[in-house]
Amino acid sequence: MTGFARVTKPLPGGAGEVVVSLKAVNHRGLDVHFHLASELDPLESDLRAAVKAGVVRGHLQVHVDTTAAAGAAIGLNRPLLDAYVRAFHEAAAAHQIAGQQPDLNAALRLPGMLTTGQWQDPGSETSRVVLEAAAEAVAALNEFREREGAAMAREMCQRSRSVVKLVERMEQIREGATAAFQKRLRERLADLLHGAGIDPQRLAQEAALAADRSDIAEELIRLRTHAGQLEQLLAGSGEVGKRLDFLSQEMNREANTVLSKTGGLGDLGLTITELALAVKSEIDKIREQALNLE
Repeated sequence: MTGFARVTKPLPGGAGEVVVSLKAVNHRGLDVHFHLASELDPLESDLRAAVKAGVVRGHLQVHVDTTAAAGAAIGLNRPLLDAYVRAFHEAAAAHQIAGQQPDLNAALRLPGMLTTGQWQDPGSETSRVVLEAAAEAVAALNEFREREGAAMAREMCQRSRSVVKLVERMEQIREGATAAFQKRLRERLADLLHGAGIDPQRLAQEAALAADRSDIAEELIRLRTHAGQLEQLLAGSGEVGKRLDFLSQEMNREANTVLSKTGGLGDLGLTITELALAVKSEIDKIREQALNLE
Protein backbone atom coordinates (compact mmCIF):
# COMPACT_ATOMS: atom_id res chain seq x y z
CA MET A 1 0.00 0.00 0.00
CA THR A 2 1.33 3.42 -0.86
CA GLY A 3 1.92 6.10 1.73
CA PHE A 4 4.21 8.91 2.83
CA ALA A 5 5.14 10.45 6.17
CA ARG A 6 7.66 13.00 7.39
CA VAL A 7 8.55 13.87 10.99
CA THR A 8 10.92 16.61 12.16
CA LYS A 9 12.24 16.80 15.73
CA PRO A 10 14.79 19.12 17.38
CA LEU A 11 18.07 17.60 18.51
CA PRO A 12 19.17 17.93 22.16
CA GLY A 13 20.91 21.12 23.16
CA GLY A 14 19.68 23.06 20.14
CA ALA A 15 22.25 21.35 17.91
CA GLY A 16 19.85 21.19 14.96
CA GLU A 17 17.07 18.86 13.94
CA VAL A 18 16.46 15.41 12.52
CA VAL A 19 14.05 14.68 9.66
CA VAL A 20 12.73 11.13 9.14
CA SER A 21 10.88 10.46 5.88
CA LEU A 22 9.09 7.24 4.97
CA LYS A 23 7.78 6.39 1.51
CA ALA A 24 5.90 3.13 0.95
CA VAL A 25 4.73 1.44 -2.25
CA ASN A 26 3.04 -1.91 -2.83
CA HIS A 27 5.00 -5.11 -2.24
CA ARG A 28 4.08 -8.72 -1.43
CA GLY A 29 6.33 -8.76 1.66
CA LEU A 30 8.29 -6.23 3.71
CA ASP A 31 11.27 -4.72 1.87
CA VAL A 32 13.01 -1.86 3.70
CA HIS A 33 15.80 0.30 2.28
CA PHE A 34 17.61 2.85 4.44
CA HIS A 35 19.33 6.06 3.36
CA LEU A 36 21.37 7.23 6.34
CA ALA A 37 24.38 9.42 6.96
CA SER A 38 27.47 7.37 7.84
CA GLU A 39 27.38 8.53 11.47
CA LEU A 40 23.89 7.00 11.78
CA ASP A 41 24.96 3.52 10.69
CA PRO A 42 25.01 2.21 14.30
CA LEU A 43 21.27 3.01 14.53
CA GLU A 44 20.18 1.05 11.45
CA SER A 45 19.21 -2.12 13.34
CA ASP A 46 17.15 -0.11 15.86
CA LEU A 47 15.51 1.85 13.03
CA ARG A 48 14.69 -1.40 11.23
CA ALA A 49 13.07 -2.75 14.39
CA ALA A 50 10.98 0.42 14.70
CA VAL A 51 9.73 0.00 11.13
CA LYS A 52 8.96 -3.71 11.54
CA ALA A 53 7.00 -2.98 14.71
CA GLY A 54 4.42 -1.04 12.68
CA VAL A 55 4.64 -2.25 9.07
CA VAL A 56 4.10 -5.79 7.76
CA ARG A 57 4.01 -5.38 3.97
CA GLY A 58 5.36 -2.86 1.51
CA HIS A 59 8.51 -1.57 -0.16
CA LEU A 60 9.76 1.21 2.13
CA GLN A 61 12.33 3.93 1.52
CA VAL A 62 13.57 5.33 4.85
CA HIS A 63 15.49 8.61 4.75
CA VAL A 64 17.03 10.08 7.92
CA ASP A 65 18.59 13.52 7.49
CA THR A 66 20.06 15.94 9.99
CA THR A 67 20.64 19.66 9.83
CA ALA A 68 23.01 21.53 12.11
CA ALA A 69 21.85 24.61 13.97
CA ALA A 70 23.30 28.00 13.06
CA GLY A 71 26.66 28.40 14.78
CA ALA A 72 27.05 24.69 15.47
CA ALA A 73 30.62 23.42 15.45
CA ILE A 74 31.50 21.47 12.31
CA GLY A 75 34.13 18.77 12.65
CA LEU A 76 36.49 17.71 9.86
CA ASN A 77 37.39 14.05 9.51
CA ARG A 78 41.11 14.64 8.98
CA PRO A 79 42.11 10.96 8.61
CA LEU A 80 39.53 10.57 5.85
CA LEU A 81 40.71 13.78 4.14
CA ASP A 82 44.35 12.64 4.32
CA ALA A 83 43.40 9.29 2.82
CA TYR A 84 41.53 11.04 0.00
CA VAL A 85 44.49 13.31 -0.83
CA ARG A 86 46.92 10.39 -0.66
CA ALA A 87 44.76 8.26 -2.97
CA PHE A 88 44.44 11.18 -5.40
CA HIS A 89 48.23 11.64 -5.70
CA GLU A 90 48.84 7.90 -6.00
CA ALA A 91 46.30 7.66 -8.84
CA ALA A 92 47.81 10.72 -10.59
CA ALA A 93 51.32 9.23 -10.38
CA ALA A 94 50.19 5.80 -11.53
CA HIS A 95 48.56 7.23 -14.64
CA GLN A 96 51.20 9.93 -15.21
CA ILE A 97 48.74 12.81 -14.84
CA ALA A 98 50.66 15.99 -14.06
CA GLY A 99 49.46 19.36 -12.84
CA GLN A 100 46.26 18.10 -11.18
CA GLN A 101 45.34 18.99 -7.61
CA PRO A 102 42.76 17.35 -5.32
CA ASP A 103 39.27 18.84 -5.48
CA LEU A 104 38.47 20.04 -1.96
CA ASN A 105 34.76 20.54 -2.75
CA ALA A 106 34.52 16.91 -3.90
CA ALA A 107 36.37 15.77 -0.77
CA LEU A 108 34.01 17.64 1.56
CA ARG A 109 31.02 15.95 -0.08
CA LEU A 110 32.29 12.50 0.85
CA PRO A 111 30.05 10.75 3.44
CA GLY A 112 31.47 11.24 6.92
CA MET A 113 33.91 14.00 5.97
CA LEU A 114 32.02 16.65 7.97
CA THR A 115 30.31 15.97 11.28
CA THR A 116 28.54 18.01 13.93
CA GLY A 117 29.92 15.88 16.73
CA GLN A 118 26.43 15.05 17.99
CA TRP A 119 26.38 11.31 17.30
CA GLN A 120 27.51 9.01 20.04
CA ASP A 121 26.59 5.47 20.98
CA PRO A 122 23.05 4.14 20.16
CA GLY A 123 21.97 4.79 23.75
CA SER A 124 22.74 8.50 23.69
CA GLU A 125 20.08 11.20 24.03
CA THR A 126 20.54 12.22 20.39
CA SER A 127 20.01 8.65 19.21
CA ARG A 128 16.88 8.41 21.33
CA VAL A 129 15.42 11.44 19.56
CA VAL A 130 16.13 9.88 16.16
CA LEU A 131 14.37 6.65 17.13
CA GLU A 132 11.40 8.58 18.53
CA ALA A 133 11.11 10.46 15.25
CA ALA A 134 11.20 7.14 13.36
CA ALA A 135 8.41 5.69 15.54
CA GLU A 136 6.26 8.79 15.00
CA ALA A 137 6.89 8.60 11.24
CA VAL A 138 5.74 4.95 11.19
CA ALA A 139 2.56 5.91 13.09
CA ALA A 140 1.87 8.76 10.65
CA LEU A 141 2.51 6.45 7.70
CA ASN A 142 0.02 3.93 9.06
CA GLU A 143 -2.64 6.62 9.46
CA PHE A 144 -2.16 7.49 5.80
CA ARG A 145 -2.30 3.83 4.77
CA GLU A 146 -5.37 3.13 6.90
CA ARG A 147 -7.32 5.80 5.03
CA GLU A 148 -6.22 4.32 1.71
CA GLY A 149 -6.94 0.80 2.98
CA ALA A 150 -10.50 1.73 3.93
CA ALA A 151 -11.11 2.99 0.39
CA MET A 152 -9.65 -0.23 -1.04
CA ALA A 153 -11.84 -2.34 1.24
CA ARG A 154 -14.96 -0.54 0.01
CA GLU A 155 -13.96 -1.15 -3.60
CA MET A 156 -13.25 -4.83 -2.92
CA CYS A 157 -16.65 -5.24 -1.25
CA GLN A 158 -18.33 -3.70 -4.28
CA ARG A 159 -16.52 -6.13 -6.57
CA SER A 160 -17.43 -9.03 -4.31
CA ARG A 161 -21.11 -8.06 -4.56
CA SER A 162 -20.71 -7.84 -8.32
CA VAL A 163 -19.43 -11.43 -8.29
CA VAL A 164 -22.55 -12.51 -6.36
CA LYS A 165 -24.83 -10.83 -8.90
CA LEU A 166 -23.01 -12.56 -11.77
CA VAL A 167 -23.32 -15.89 -9.95
CA GLU A 168 -27.08 -15.33 -9.56
CA ARG A 169 -27.41 -14.79 -13.30
CA MET A 170 -25.45 -17.98 -14.00
CA GLU A 171 -27.66 -19.91 -11.58
CA GLN A 172 -30.76 -18.75 -13.45
CA ILE A 173 -29.28 -19.84 -16.78
CA ARG A 174 -28.12 -23.16 -15.33
CA GLU A 175 -31.71 -24.15 -14.47
CA GLY A 176 -32.56 -24.32 -18.15
CA ALA A 177 -29.14 -25.47 -19.33
CA THR A 178 -29.24 -28.99 -17.87
CA ALA A 179 -32.24 -30.12 -19.91
CA ALA A 180 -30.79 -28.50 -23.02
CA PHE A 181 -27.49 -30.28 -22.51
CA GLN A 182 -29.18 -33.68 -22.07
CA LYS A 183 -31.21 -33.20 -25.25
CA ARG A 184 -28.14 -32.11 -27.22
CA LEU A 185 -26.13 -35.07 -25.92
CA ARG A 186 -28.83 -37.59 -26.83
CA GLU A 187 -29.00 -36.17 -30.36
CA ARG A 188 -25.23 -36.39 -30.80
CA LEU A 189 -25.13 -39.96 -29.48
CA ALA A 190 -27.94 -40.95 -31.81
CA ASP A 191 -26.05 -39.49 -34.75
CA LEU A 192 -22.91 -41.39 -33.77
CA LEU A 193 -24.75 -44.70 -33.37
CA HIS A 194 -26.47 -44.33 -36.78
CA GLY A 195 -29.59 -46.12 -35.63
CA ALA A 196 -27.77 -48.97 -33.86
CA GLY A 197 -29.81 -50.63 -31.20
CA ILE A 198 -29.36 -49.21 -27.70
CA ASP A 199 -31.56 -49.22 -24.67
CA PRO A 200 -33.29 -45.82 -24.48
CA GLN A 201 -33.17 -45.99 -20.67
CA ARG A 202 -29.40 -46.59 -20.72
CA LEU A 203 -29.00 -43.71 -23.16
CA ALA A 204 -30.93 -41.43 -20.85
CA GLN A 205 -28.80 -42.53 -17.88
CA GLU A 206 -25.54 -41.83 -19.70
CA ALA A 207 -26.82 -38.45 -20.80
CA ALA A 208 -27.81 -37.63 -17.22
CA LEU A 209 -24.37 -38.64 -15.91
CA ALA A 210 -22.60 -36.53 -18.53
CA ALA A 211 -24.84 -33.60 -17.70
CA ASP A 212 -24.10 -34.03 -14.01
CA ARG A 213 -20.35 -33.93 -14.68
CA SER A 214 -20.90 -30.68 -16.55
CA ASP A 215 -23.09 -29.15 -13.84
CA ILE A 216 -21.71 -25.94 -12.31
CA ALA A 217 -23.98 -25.84 -9.26
CA GLU A 218 -21.23 -26.64 -6.73
CA GLU A 219 -18.82 -24.11 -8.22
CA LEU A 220 -21.45 -21.38 -8.09
CA ILE A 221 -22.26 -22.20 -4.46
CA ARG A 222 -18.58 -22.00 -3.52
CA LEU A 223 -18.15 -18.71 -5.40
CA ARG A 224 -21.08 -17.23 -3.48
CA THR A 225 -19.67 -18.55 -0.18
CA HIS A 226 -16.17 -17.22 -0.86
CA ALA A 227 -17.60 -13.80 -1.72
CA GLY A 228 -19.33 -13.72 1.66
CA GLN A 229 -16.11 -14.78 3.43
CA LEU A 230 -14.23 -12.00 1.66
CA GLU A 231 -16.56 -9.34 3.02
CA GLN A 232 -16.30 -10.85 6.51
CA LEU A 233 -12.49 -10.64 6.38
CA LEU A 234 -12.63 -7.02 5.27
CA ALA A 235 -15.04 -6.19 8.08
CA GLY A 236 -12.76 -7.82 10.67
CA SER A 237 -9.46 -6.66 12.13
CA GLY A 238 -5.87 -7.84 12.14
CA GLU A 239 -3.72 -8.95 9.23
CA VAL A 240 -5.97 -9.87 6.29
CA GLY A 241 -3.85 -9.31 3.18
CA LYS A 242 -2.46 -12.84 2.85
CA ARG A 243 -5.80 -14.47 3.69
CA LEU A 244 -7.52 -12.34 1.05
CA ASP A 245 -4.88 -13.33 -1.48
CA PHE A 246 -5.50 -17.02 -0.78
CA LEU A 247 -9.27 -16.60 -0.88
CA SER A 248 -9.15 -14.78 -4.21
CA GLN A 249 -7.06 -17.64 -5.62
CA GLU A 250 -9.76 -20.09 -4.57
CA MET A 251 -12.42 -17.94 -6.20
CA ASN A 252 -10.39 -17.81 -9.41
CA ARG A 253 -10.08 -21.60 -9.38
CA GLU A 254 -13.87 -22.00 -9.16
CA ALA A 255 -14.37 -19.56 -12.04
CA ASN A 256 -11.90 -21.53 -14.16
CA THR A 257 -13.81 -24.74 -13.44
CA VAL A 258 -17.05 -23.09 -14.55
CA LEU A 259 -15.39 -22.09 -17.81
CA SER A 260 -14.16 -25.63 -18.38
CA LYS A 261 -17.71 -27.00 -18.07
CA THR A 262 -19.54 -24.69 -20.47
CA GLY A 263 -18.75 -26.61 -23.67
CA GLY A 264 -21.64 -28.31 -25.45
CA LEU A 265 -24.32 -25.97 -24.14
CA GLY A 266 -24.69 -23.86 -27.28
CA ASP A 267 -25.85 -20.28 -26.77
CA LEU A 268 -26.49 -20.92 -23.09
CA GLY A 269 -22.88 -22.03 -22.69
CA LEU A 270 -21.63 -18.89 -24.43
CA THR A 271 -23.67 -16.72 -22.08
CA ILE A 272 -22.29 -18.55 -19.03
CA THR A 273 -18.78 -18.18 -20.44
CA GLU A 274 -19.21 -14.42 -20.76
CA LEU A 275 -20.49 -14.20 -17.20
CA ALA A 276 -17.67 -16.38 -15.85
CA LEU A 277 -15.11 -14.22 -17.63
CA ALA A 278 -16.66 -11.17 -16.00
CA VAL A 279 -16.35 -12.94 -12.64
CA LYS A 280 -12.67 -13.62 -13.32
CA SER A 281 -12.14 -9.96 -14.17
CA GLU A 282 -13.63 -8.89 -10.83
CA ILE A 283 -11.56 -11.51 -8.97
CA ASP A 284 -8.34 -10.36 -10.64
CA LYS A 285 -9.02 -6.80 -9.50
CA ILE A 286 -9.73 -8.06 -5.99
CA ARG A 287 -6.40 -9.95 -6.00
CA GLU A 288 -4.53 -6.83 -7.12
CA GLN A 289 -5.97 -4.89 -4.20
CA ALA A 290 -5.42 -7.77 -1.75
CA LEU A 291 -1.67 -7.55 -2.41
CA ASN A 292 -1.76 -3.99 -1.08
CA LEU A 293 -3.38 -4.78 2.27
CA GLU A 294 -1.67 -5.99 5.40
